[in-house]
Amino acid sequence: MQSHQFVESYRELSADIHDAGLARRRYAYFATSILGWILALAGLLAVVAILGNSWLQLVPAMLIGLVMAQLGFLSHEAAHRTIFASRKWNEGTSRCISGLLMGLSYNWWMAKHNTHHANPNKEGADPDVESTVLVLTPDGGERRKGLAARISRLQGWFFIPLLCLEGLNLHVASVKMLLSTPNLRHRYVELLMIMIRHASYVVFLLTFLPLGKTIAFLGVQVGVFGIMLGGAFALNHIGRPTVPADVQLDFLRRQVVMSRNITDGPLVRFLMGGLQFQIEHHLFPIIPRPNLPEVQKMVRQRCSELGIEYTEKSLGQAFIHVVSYLNQVGSQAEDLYACPLVRRYRG
Repeated sequence: MQSHQFVESYRELSADIHDAGLARRRYAYFATSILGWILALAGLLAVVAILGNSWLQLVPAMLIGLVMAQLGFLSHEAAHRTIFASRKWNEGTSRCISGLLMGLSYNWWMAKHNTHHANPNKEGADPDVESTVLVLTPDGGERRKGLAARISRLQGWFFIPLLCLEGLNLHVASVKMLLSTPNLRHRYVELLMIMIRHASYVVFLLTFLPLGKTIAFLGVQVGVFGIMLGGAFALNHIGRPTVPADVQLDFLRRQVVMSRNITDGPLVRFLMGGLQFQIEHHLFPIIPRPNLPEVQKMVRQRCSELGIEYTEKSLGQAFIHVVSYLNQVGSQAEDLYACPLVRRYRG
């Protein structure tokens, strides 16, 4: 089948999805979600004030980490212009949730995430496969020597501990980007938002906790946040095929083959924030979260008709695949997860 036929098939699929009304806004759903999670955050902060100087504070710390991840999913959806018809309202909502509630930069997120969406799992183009910590591509391990190479061989077993540090990495990367990039739109507004958020958060905790317990509280909260947010994105792409920078694929196959869905369910719905439908999200990022199950049916059928590999795993299966793949590429082994199409392109 020629590439232009896949392009035309994607256009037809997009038209069918819009004709079915699946791109319509879900204002009530998102208004309820945003308000609900903000109230949950306020309630947990009230619990912190009530508990006072106690190691029981690590429980609300963990729960606040979960709430922050849920707010992150909502900010991500606003950044994709999923919530409102107005670009201004989407951008403002995402910037406020990111900066004031989470302490992250909207500008940093958009630059990184849009690049990922354009070229998922493409070497030299997708920032998510250019990690300085993990080896994420079959050829990446060859560039590491000495202690770094030895650690890489077991990197899959470090996956969870490293995710605990992902939350801190997101905070640092946001501020670093804002400080180092002049003439960035709303640069100082975002810096002010982040400063206010971090300062008020720390002052609030120090009001009720001694320094040691405050540090422990922040460690647990940021660690849980990193596991939730980093894990949701990592399970969707790590272990899927990677392609060299010079390979060109049509949009439909590029987004489907390089992504992995996680089987939907109540727990997965909470943990993944809609990203369990990663294939559909990559194909149609503007589709609201509640409409993705119906979109999945249409996408799966079209992929079956076209003979395109459509991958969906349970949460446990995906985790095992990710750990196995990370250990495999860390050992410079053959890429067993590459599909025949990618093997052909790699020669």
